[in-house]
Amino acid sequence: MHPAATRHLRQRDPCLGEWIERIGLIELPVRPPCEPYLALLESIAHQQLAGAAARAIWGRVLELFEGTPSPARLIALSDERLRAAGLSRSKTLSMRDIAAKALAGALPDAARIEVMPEAELYEQLTQIRGVGPWTVDMLMIFTLRRPDVMPVTDYGVRKGFQALYRKRAMPSPKQVLQAAERWRPHRTTAALYLWQIAAKNQADLKPVRSRRRLPRTAGEKA
Repeated sequence: MHPAATRHLRQRDPCLGEWIERIGLIELPVRPPCEPYLALLESIAHQQLAGAAARAIWGRVLELFEGTPSPARLIALSDERLRAAGLSRSKTLSMRDIAAKALAGALPDAARIEVMPEAELYEQLTQIRGVGPWTVDMLMIFTLRRPDVMPVTDYGVRKGFQALYRKRAMPSPKQVLQAAERWRPHRTTAALYLWQIAAKNQADLKPVRSRRRLPRTAGEKA
């Protein structure tokens, strides 16, 4: 993570800055480059699951193929084998659709997806069964490593936002999106901290302060 990102977030949002000081620098996991096809499959495995459970299921899926599940091999494998690895029926169907689109040449390759605008990514990839905005956000953050992504539908991000500003109710995606404008162009870094804040808040590691309001953005009146 570039220090410029954390400097920017501290300056724009003192509340978040306090947590940055507490947590320290966060790095995106180092991962070997992979084709969008494989990244989408992994994201499907992780949907609506905690990290450890999702990683275990994804590991069992990979074991079925003793390596990379090529599109042809995935389509040829029975539903029973995929379900036995821990995939739901819905996730099995989603993975099959991803494989079918890869075989048909309907998925962009790594070179193409690297330069696709965000709006085009959402438009093209969400046509795949089971791929919604959250899945595209995860692809942009962890595979494409884009610096300004805010996954507003993510439960952990919303919980981190709730803890950060001591909100009584879970914020809506729209509320997170609006507040995240102050974090541009480093919203990915902010999201990484929101995930950590959610985890640490769960463990009752919170700064001792009074309930806070959101810091004002430029143009807001006191």
